[in-house]
Amino acid sequence: MLPKETHLTKPEAILFDWHGTLVDTSDAMFEAMEEMLPKLEDLDLVKRLTPEKYCRTEDDVKLVRYIRIFRRLHPKILAERRVSRTDIFNAIFGKDIEAKNIAHEAYNNCYRNYYGKVHPFQAGISQYLEVVQSLGIDLGIATNRSREFLEHELNTISGGEWKPFFSAICCADDVSSYKPAPEVLKTALQSIGREPSKHIWYIGDSHQDIFTAKNAGVTAILYNGHCWDRAYIDQLFKHRSENYRPDAVLNSYDELMDLLERVDQHQSSAYRQKVKALRPKLFKPPEPPSIHVEADWHPWVADITPPQAILFDWHATLVDTLDAMYHAVDDMLPELKKNGLLERLADPENSKSTEDARLIEYVRDHAQLHPKIKADRKISRTDIFEVLFGEDHEAKQLAHKVFTRHYRNHYGTVLPLEPQVKNMLMGLGALNLRLGIITNRDREFFEYELSAVEEGEWTELFETNVCGDDTRLRKPHPDQLLKASEQLHLPSQKNVWYVGDSTTDIIAAKRAGQTAVFFNGAQWDLPWLEKIFPGSDRFPHKPDVVVNDFSEFWALVLACLSK
Repeated sequence: MLPKETHLTKPEAILFDWHGTLVDTSDAMFEAMEEMLPKLEDLDLVKRLTPEKYCRTEDDVKLVRYIRIFRRLHPKILAERRVSRTDIFNAIFGKDIEAKNIAHEAYNNCYRNYYGKVHPFQAGISQYLEVVQSLGIDLGIATNRSREFLEHELNTISGGEWKPFFSAICCADDVSSYKPAPEVLKTALQSIGREPSKHIWYIGDSHQDIFTAKNAGVTAILYNGHCWDRAYIDQLFKHRSENYRPDAVLNSYDELMDLLERVDQHQSSAYRQKVKALRPKLFKPPEPPSIHVEADWHPWVADITPPQAILFDWHATLVDTLDAMYHAVDDMLPELKKNGLLERLADPENSKSTEDARLIEYVRDHAQLHPKIKADRKISRTDIFEVLFGEDHEAKQLAHKVFTRHYRNHYGTVLPLEPQVKNMLMGLGALNLRLGIITNRDREFFEYELSAVEEGEWTELFETNVCGDDTRLRKPHPDQLLKASEQLHLPSQKNVWYVGDSTTDIIAAKRAGQTAVFFNGAQWDLPWLEKIFPGSDRFPHKPDVVVNDFSEFWALVLACLSK
């Protein structure tokens, strides 16, 4: 457990982290991250992401997986806005210092488009800094921010009134290594003629800041402005020795005043009285951020029929082939007019949502996907064609043919969506469940990808597979699912489950009379799921159950079979 009450050595100097500690630059930071992450492929950094088995925590595993697949931050991180850029890069690149440096440089290039959006992290920071300075304590900043941005933000915050407080400033480009390397602290101290010791405090908002302080040999104080609960903070340092845990945890700057009053219990009462006399009125502490709302079609709530057979979608359910898919869509959309498809786009007014209407309008006007869709990487090729062409089945078939021609130029790389997918499939087989694949992928590509994933070790796991060109109509029509049931000599009913990641998959399962399992690998939250599955008269089809990953799916199967 971390210390609740700590009596520290009186500080000669206090150094602060910048973002998340003194100021909030979340708007600019997350906008820059969302611009930078889609560039990972061009930077040749996707293959340098930390293997999931080497990730430090389960949260890091999910972060690496999500960025690898979607090239963006997990929605929970975007909703809660608690994680720093440095924490993200340390999680996804681990000990690969070169990769982190490349990522930081790319991030800085993006950040130039957004920086300047800076606010005090909590009310009253100016007053608290003034008190600390009045106590004869040197103040400084040690940050992974580049000096270009830090100086602009320091000039901007509160009209520049913070600048006189800080006698020491060290930024990432003043040293050779980013935090948690200790150089940024040591360099800042050197500039004011001080050496690292317990008389120097470093206050930061992340576990990386604590490690930096410990590596430098100074007192480490965690500023919990993000309002993590005690259990979560303990979890951050659970696998670290006592030497790498914070010496104190502050939930507000008013608690910094409390800590200064308690330093060295043998300290003269005059010092304590001075702190009490100088401390400002109580300012409102930070409030917890909004929490990402998870889907409520939970596996432990849904009442569904135990499976006898389980059919899976392929792309974005069992495997990741997003790069090739989006490249092919990029190539085919400029040919809509040449192929007579531009005039066959659906009427935006008949769309299920405003987002679908905007997609149609953007493709009609620009003959390409909106950059946000390509950045999100969450919508499938089939769903794109369903939105664009609605009930015009002939147009969709032609679009699939044009896509297929371009896909030949890109396909080949195929990865399991999660590391344990093969073991999960083998486990299902051991339970005597019959397995199959339903995909809108043409057989030409599917058979290559099935033989390529994990060196062909998946080829014997499935009794049946039905591809997009095996039936007259593709999903969302039920033909493929009905054909698979027929091949398994099973009636198409609720004891046949179909697991897929798109609205198209759910519609196909419902039309086939099968149990519809929505695989929420894209981590849509409840409001979005309710938008894409409205359950209206016009769009009635909703999943029977939603799972967020294959560990949830495995637990669902076991629970149903034990009924």
